[in-house]
Amino acid sequence: MNTNNNLYTIVYATLMVVATAAILAFVSMALKERQQKNIDMETQLSILSSVGLAADANGASDKIAYVQGEYDKYITDSYLVNYKGETVPGDAFTAALKSQYELIKQLDPKSGEDQTAIKDQIQIPVFECTLDSGEKVYIVACYGTGLWGPIWGYIGFKSDFNTIYGAMFAHKGETPGLGAEIATPKFGDQFKGKSIFDGDTFTSIAIVKGGADKDNPHEVDAVSGGTITSNALALAIQQWLGSYEGFFKLSAEKAKLQETAVQESAPVETNEVESAEN
Repeated sequence: MNTNNNLYTIVYATLMVVATAAILAFVSMALKERQQKNIDMETQLSILSSVGLAADANGASDKIAYVQGEYDKYITDSYLVNYKGETVPGDAFTAALKSQYELIKQLDPKSGEDQTAIKDQIQIPVFECTLDSGEKVYIVACYGTGLWGPIWGYIGFKSDFNTIYGAMFAHKGETPGLGAEIATPKFGDQFKGKSIFDGDTFTSIAIVKGGADKDNPHEVDAVSGGTITSNALALAIQQWLGSYEGFFKLSAEKAKLQETAVQESAPVETNEVESAEN
C-alpha cells in the first residue's frame, strides 16, 4: 500500500483510534472493581470515623481489608428510614445521598403548602454501631453544598436519640486552611455531647461564627475564615437531622416502651413478696 496516499492515512488513523479505544476500555474494566472497592472503603471509613473507629486505617498494610474488617465488626445493622421514621426496604450503604438532598432541601417547615409528596419520597440511611463496651450508637448521614462543591458527613447518636456521640465531615473542594477545616478532628470533636432536642422540640446544632456559648448544648464554633462553608454545613445538618426527626422520636419512644416492659417483667424481690404476704 502506498503510504503517501489519503486512503492509507485514513485506514491507519482508524486502526489507531480503534486500538486505543479498545485498550482504554480494557483498562477501565480492569480497574472498575478496584475503583469501586476504594469508593466503598472511603464510605465505610467515614461511617466508622464518625464514632472514633478505624483510626489506624492509614497505617494499615492493606487499608481496604482493614476498613472492611472494622466495618463488619462494628456496624451490626443498617437500613433505610422514611420521613416518619419507619424502616423501608433498601440498602442503606448504597443510598444516594445527593438525590435525597435534592428532595430534603425542598422541605420548608415554615411553608403552608402540602409537602407530603416530597416527604413520601425520602429514604435516608441509618447505621447501627455496637462498640466494644456493648453500647449501641446510631449513625445518620448529612449532605449539602459548600462554597466550591459538595460537603457531607456522618453523625453518631447515643441510644437516647438526642445526644451526639461523635461526628465527622468531609468535602470535595473547600478552601484549604479555611472551609476545608470542617474535615479536621478538631472541628468534628466539638459535636460530642451536644444535643439536638430541647425537651421535645428539635433544635439541631448551630455553627456559630465568633465563638459558640460553651454552656449551650446546641452550639459549636464555626471554622475561622470559613463562614460560607460553616453556614452551608449548619444548614445541611439542620435539614437532614430534621428529616431524621421522625426516626429519633419513634426510636426513643420504642426504647422507653421496651424499658418499661423489662421493668414490669422483672422478678419481684423477696422482701416485696414477704411484705405482700404480711
